[in-house]
Parts: sequence; structure tokens; C-alpha cells
Amino acid sequence: MSASDLRHSASVNGSADPDSQEPIVISIARDYGAEGHEVGKLLSVMLGIPLYDNELLVRSALRMGLDVDQLAAVDERPQRGPLAFLPDSMDQRSDADRAFQAIRQVILDLGSTRPCIIEGRLSDYILRRNPNLISVLVTAPLDVRVEIVRAKRGMTTHDASAFVRKRQHERERFYTRYSGGRWDMYTDKDLVVDRSVFGREGAAQIIAAAYRLKEHQLGRD
Repeated sequence: MSASDLRHSASVNGSADPDSQEPIVISIARDYGAEGHEVGKLLSVMLGIPLYDNELLVRSALRMGLDVDQLAAVDERPQRGPLAFLPDSMDQRSDADRAFQAIRQVILDLGSTRPCIIEGRLSDYILRRNPNLISVLVTAPLDVRVEIVRAKRGMTTHDASAFVRKRQHERERFYTRYSGGRWDMYTDKDLVVDRSVFGREGAAQIIAAAYRLKEHQLGRD
């Protein structure tokens, strides 16, 4: 059952009424180099709600008693090994696995507290039972993403292409590992926005319009 089907089923069965007090949360998955973070920052200003990205690391580091730099070193970079959190891998969890557990709990806490925007880190999967979740993918063609990264980092096109592919692969592996193979970055999104077509501000405006529509549907505007 897809996430949207799950949310619809929950509302029909009364286990998660869409008119409940569950906050409206925007989860932004982002293809590497598509400037999803920049879109998220603009969106946060437009809607007047907080954006959580690196803040997730800070909160998770505090929960684990770690230095933020320690957690950043493994953030969204799963180590190779058995799929995480399966019964036969419980004693093989890496630092990255333990970091994800802390981040997961922070996302659950934030996603049940107030309207907000949460970037990446499998937040769409973690919050899939929230009937008021808006799951978004910010994307762009590979050549556009490579050029964005090349310009920002002063790389050659060849090096930028290799870097984007590597980081994209890490993000895709992250989704697969921590969903037990049940989810990927492109699974069941409510909204897919091509940043190369609409620009950063245009992409943010489209997502903001979806949020305001959800507010209107719930009588919260």
C-alpha cells in the first residue's frame, strides 16, 4: 500500500482523521545538486514555519551525547552491510545506523509537534502515517545539477559529475537501507518539482501553494 493510500485508509478507518490536530508537515527529498535546501529556506520564509535540516543533526547529537561533527561525518552516508534494523543485523549496527535511530526519533518528535519543513533523511517514510504530510521531491536534470555543483565548488565538469553521482548514490542507498528496502527517493511523492524549470523561488511558491491548499482543506487558513 502506498503512503497516500495508507493516509487515506487511516482517515477512512478513523485511525488518523485528516481533520485531527496532526500538524501539516512538508517533507522535502532532494536530488543532489537540485538546491532543495535553498528551496526549503525560501519556503520557510514564505510560510513562516521552521525548516529543519542541519538542526536535525544538532538535536540528534544532543540526544546521543555526540559532537555534531561526529554525527555529520555519517549523516546520510550509510555504511555497507545488511539492511538496517532487520532481525539478523541487530548486532551489526554501525555508527551511521545508530545516528539514524537518533535522527528518526527527532523527526517523529518534530513531525508530531507543529507545522514545519523537514529536509531529507527519509522523513517522508518516517512520517508516512501523518495524514497531513505533504511529500515533495525537488529535482532537476543531471546536467543541470552537475553545473550547479561545478559553479558552487569551483570544480571541473568531470569532477563535479563524479561528485554528484557519488552523493546521489549515497542518498539513494540511505533510503533503501533505512526503510528495509521498502522505499526509495522517488516513492509515492505528492509533488515533484523541477527546479530547472521553475527556479528556486518558483519551486518554493509551488510547494507553498500546496501547503496553503492543505490548510484550506483542513479549515486552518
